[in-house]
Amino acid sequence: MKSERVSFTVSDAHQAGEGSSVAGLSAKKEEVEDFTFDEPNQKKQKTSGACPGRSAPLPSSEKHTQRNELNMNWDLTELVSTLTCVEQWVCVNVIGLLREENTVPFMVRYRKELINHMDADAVRDVQLIYEELCSLAKKTQSVVQTLKKDGILTAELEQNLKSCRSADELDHVYAPYKKGSKLTKARRAKALGLEVAASALMDAPGLLLNMEYVCFCASGLSTMEEVATGVEHILADMIAKDPETLTYMKTLCERRIVTIQSSVSKSQNKTKDIDKFHLYVDFTCNIQRIQPHQTLAINRGESLKILTVKVNIPDEVKNDFTWWCINNRWKPRTFVKEEFRAIIKSAVEDSYKRLILPFFTRSFRTKLTSAAEKESIAMFVRNIRQRLLVCPVRGCVIIGVDPGFRHGCKLAVLSPTSQILHTDVVYLHNQNQRNEAEKLCHLMIKYSCAKVVIGNGTACRETESVFADLISRRCFDPLDVSYCITSEAGASIYSVSPEAVKEMPDMDPNHRSAVSIGRRVQDPLAELVKIDPKHIGIGTYQHDVSAGGLKTALDGVVQECVSFVGVDINICSETLMSAKSSPHPVPEKPAAKKGKKKTCVTIPTSVNPLDQTCIHPESYAVAQSFLSLVGGSADQIGSAGLKQCVESKVGTSSVEKLAETLDTTPETLKLIMDGLTQPPGFDIRQNFGQADFKRGIVSMSDLRVGAVLTGRVDNTALFGAFVDIGVGRAGLIHKSNITLNKLPVNQRRRSLALGPGERVEVRVLNVDLQRGRIGLDLIRILQ
Repeated sequence: MKSERVSFTVSDAHQAGEGSSVAGLSAKKEEVEDFTFDEPNQKKQKTSGACPGRSAPLPSSEKHTQRNELNMNWDLTELVSTLTCVEQWVCVNVIGLLREENTVPFMVRYRKELINHMDADAVRDVQLIYEELCSLAKKTQSVVQTLKKDGILTAELEQNLKSCRSADELDHVYAPYKKGSKLTKARRAKALGLEVAASALMDAPGLLLNMEYVCFCASGLSTMEEVATGVEHILADMIAKDPETLTYMKTLCERRIVTIQSSVSKSQNKTKDIDKFHLYVDFTCNIQRIQPHQTLAINRGESLKILTVKVNIPDEVKNDFTWWCINNRWKPRTFVKEEFRAIIKSAVEDSYKRLILPFFTRSFRTKLTSAAEKESIAMFVRNIRQRLLVCPVRGCVIIGVDPGFRHGCKLAVLSPTSQILHTDVVYLHNQNQRNEAEKLCHLMIKYSCAKVVIGNGTACRETESVFADLISRRCFDPLDVSYCITSEAGASIYSVSPEAVKEMPDMDPNHRSAVSIGRRVQDPLAELVKIDPKHIGIGTYQHDVSAGGLKTALDGVVQECVSFVGVDINICSETLMSAKSSPHPVPEKPAAKKGKKKTCVTIPTSVNPLDQTCIHPESYAVAQSFLSLVGGSADQIGSAGLKQCVESKVGTSSVEKLAETLDTTPETLKLIMDGLTQPPGFDIRQNFGQADFKRGIVSMSDLRVGAVLTGRVDNTALFGAFVDIGVGRAGLIHKSNITLNKLPVNQRRRSLALGPGERVEVRVLNVDLQRGRIGLDLIRILQ
């Protein structure tokens, strides 16, 4: 299990380990097994394969700066390394590159040796933790200044604040001192002058003759019981804020089975539909084994007041904690009277029940939610990346179809470069169907349109049936027409957006939807970046996670995809251009010096063939030297001759030796070799699957248990993958059926192994026509 999903850091992040997989209470009616094939931690794997001699860390001065600038009681890079399971030298480099405003795509492509070949997701994890800790340090300094201004800050309190390693910890320590907050029992007791007595009870109990003496010295107290109670409250507060005590409590919880439990809320509105939460009306699970989607589902049910949720910490934890406090950590240094021993015991029990237990309950919930949100966002990012990188359908006219019954099917004929040639409406599902079908055939033949893209919304299958019938009757001859189904999620929202209005000002919004549907197949990346990713219809629980975290992650993956694919500036949209940014712009040529006379100076512009490659301008000089070394020239880029020269040179001398000769790194040289040998117009999406065009139709009622089919993954969730098998309803491969032996070797370390766009072979396990559900088993991934 990922460490961030189960490591509940309270005060010592260095002791946070991976979650135990010991058997606990299982979830009712739902699997809770972990989904990592019992492999080593994924992030650790990403950075453990590089040669230590080529780590190329940043200068020690940079590391020293990173250590001291936050003014906290922990080391930034050590803590980032602990929380991300990434080597410390890599964290130093990533943080340094981030401070220089390098983007994640830039690091992944051009700074591989500095980040130890991590992928974009792993780098983004480091970035997220780094930013969270910087934000925590900034908030801590603000709290310290506020308390100092109010005259409340003590040296001990300041050290406790600077030792906090999470926002939850900081809030716990700071809460009693916030302005407007209710004066705590401990602060009231201190105000009465009992702090000295409480300290003496622990350090020098012999100086306390009896509580009557304290009662006599304190103001506002009249009985010995009041004095004892006040001392108890001060001790309870000290215990609850002691780092060593909290660490021991955390250790006890890790050794026991702590569970999270949900049940139907007594105050829930009976008219609400609780069927969606039937799995969680009587649910109990070990917090170290609960799945992210279960956490998010429970949280949603609680927010809707349908579920009541609580964390159960075993009584054994309380017993062990009390014994340890009384006989170890909070044992007086010398002999103590029985009446004083009773005060200490009462303070420990009060601290546990009133302060420590609620703190740990909140902490567990916060950590579970945070880990679940991160996993949900990571799943969403993986899905959106694969959706954006689907191979475009180039070089043909396409007709986009937004199907409908009453208002007809909206059509948009698009040129090979996505220009709008014609828009129309045909009513394929009314009494005049025959004439409308003839109109459709005439339109497609007129524009030589042999590819049809149908949106998967209302009337999709009925529209597909019409096209399948027309194809079977050869109504489109001489065209060889085929069609595909694509997701139209977000198309209607986009059609009325300001960007759509600006791009297609005089067009009916329904026609804009048809345009968007067609363009999603012609160039998925160029079209989908225009739409709010939350509305693209992939992932799960994206509306339940932090909006800021989701937006940051999605912006990053969009920028990553656009940066790796590139854009055609002649036809791309403003949105696509704004998504592509470079942290290191190419320096402009120096302007001509101004003379005494006013003269018109013309600066000629030249085209560098290297600009059409993936080679960064900072490496152009190395690329030119390499071309000279292999006996080639820039005008041969992408040719078979240059590729042969490069292969011949590498065959006689290793990449490492060539890199040393050219005074560069092997990683940079490999990138240069790729850029020089890739054909003109190379697109990394060529290695990805394309939309499936077909000529027939299968209905859900035709499915039989045991049937073997091929399909394409449409969406992945935290509990499995949805596969489009062409019957109008996606089938679900539950994650328990995505096993190690069914996956290619290169996909066995991915958290779910499948993503949108991948072609798979599946077996039908069950068909529920009434509920519209199809259960599938994964046979293999088609490559």
